[in-house]
Amino acid sequence: MFKKLIVASLCVLILVLAGSGLWVWQGLQTLERPVTLDEPLLFNVPGGSAFSQIARKLENEGLVQDSLWLRIYGRLYPEQARIKAGEYEFSSGMSPLSMVEAMVAGDTKHWSVQFIEGWTFTDMRAALARSERLAQKTVDWTDAEIMKAIGAEGEHPEGRFFPDTYLYVSSDSDLDLMRRAYKKMAEVLAEEWEAREEGLPYKTPYEALIMSSIVERETGAPHERDQVAGVFVRRLEKGMRLQTDPTVIYGMGDKYKGRISSRDLRTHTPYNTYRINGLPPTPIALPGREAIHAALNPDDGDALYFVARGDGTHKFSRTLREHQKAVREFQLNRRDDYRSSPSTPSETDQDEGGS
Repeated sequence: MFKKLIVASLCVLILVLAGSGLWVWQGLQTLERPVTLDEPLLFNVPGGSAFSQIARKLENEGLVQDSLWLRIYGRLYPEQARIKAGEYEFSSGMSPLSMVEAMVAGDTKHWSVQFIEGWTFTDMRAALARSERLAQKTVDWTDAEIMKAIGAEGEHPEGRFFPDTYLYVSSDSDLDLMRRAYKKMAEVLAEEWEAREEGLPYKTPYEALIMSSIVERETGAPHERDQVAGVFVRRLEKGMRLQTDPTVIYGMGDKYKGRISSRDLRTHTPYNTYRINGLPPTPIALPGREAIHAALNPDDGDALYFVARGDGTHKFSRTLREHQKAVREFQLNRRDDYRSSPSTPSETDQDEGGS
């Protein structure tokens, strides 16, 4: 009788365990069912969150029907439940388990902001201010305060940040991206400076950066960068003024309304290369690697002038006479108020050997 009772009890226990196992197995299967969402959902995992907390949060946001099964999954497979803090994007068709896998892998949602070659630092700050999900630390800061915060106190910000596409997560700030762009520009400039052509008229990498920014603003056709750089380098070597409109425009600031007048060209500013010798005091824009490379590896031709053809390319000339002929051919008959760069010289400019 006693043996029969033991056997019966074992049978009941086996049935209970089997039933429980089947119940758990069926429950865990629900974690593999795709979730239907009207639109992608951003899900935030705060730092230090326990897996059980996140399971309940998933249930509260309608991503799992019953967090019990997810909590049981975490108990059964602790190695597969070590989620990482961050913001995640879950879309329709994902299952609760695939969401967990994304959080364990740290596959957080990334946004991007692009800094364009030829932009000014003001343009760059405006792009950061428009960037969604990016913490805005520097909105009310001065340029000097920003440079101090990134460890470059006393440096002028123009041209110091590398134009590129930068990915970020919601925990990043505008200052974080500035630090990355500043560091990358320093790295690229150092690499290109190390591989520069010998005998260039630059005393420092910063002077090369200034020239790079001018080349960037002057070049519409990428294949002409080294030719444009060659013209400016030869003018520096010969003691000729650069006479380039983009520097004048930069020096005019908000006064520039789309056109440069003769009065503007006569106005003395630190950036008016029709009136100053050598390079302006700072870059005038963000130069890309190609412009930096061109400034440090310029074309070795003999052109000293160039004028826009009107199709994005330029006509390069060796002598002032050739240049004036090109200006008449490509510009004066097309648009009276157009200025080329280096531009058609005034009478006083011709005495200086300028363009």
